Amino acid sequence: MNIRKTVFTREIIATDEMGKPCDPITRVAAMAIMRNPFAGTDQQDLSKLFDAGAKLGQSLAAELVKMLDGSPICYGKAALVGSSGAMEHGAAVLHPSLGKPVRAAIGGGKALMPSNHKVGALGSSIDLPLGHKDESWSFDHIDTITLWVPDAPRTDEIVLCIGMSDGTRANPRVGKGPSTS
Repeated sequence: MNIRKTVFTREIIATDEMGKPCDPITRVAAMAIMRNPFAGTDQQDLSKLFDAGAKLGQSLAAELVKMLDGSPICYGKAALVGSSGAMEHGAAVLHPSLGKPVRAAIGGGKALMPSNHKVGALGSSIDLPLGHKDESWSFDHIDTITLWVPDAPRTDEIVLCIGMSDGTRANPRVGKGPSTS
């Protein structure tokens, strides 16, 4: 696994978009810019990316938990694949193995970890979805962090993103949804 750099972001939200005060919410994200070993190739066995997701999930989640002001309530993941890669490369780094070490770092997590992946050009943004770690139907906890790194992804890179927050959106008014689908 070849990591070019890692970028961390931390924001503390004190008001909603209209300026109405709310309890402070801390949102954090980590972005690891890694070389895509399968860029430009048609590879069936993507397990090398599964392993990269597991290793990065462990190290990045531990750092993110330290950056929060409160306990982690929401989590999510995303991958932005450079233009010589395939969307499936982003799925491979996110899905099979990344969630378990993130759940271990936050001390649980019963709900599916929301995710997003896409192919993009240098400087593209990606929306990292957040959801409650235990209650997938808690609509007030559904949120998004838009992330980008100005010099990534290069054509042969993947930007792996993990995000967390210690609260809901600012001044949520949607409520908790049904307990079944």
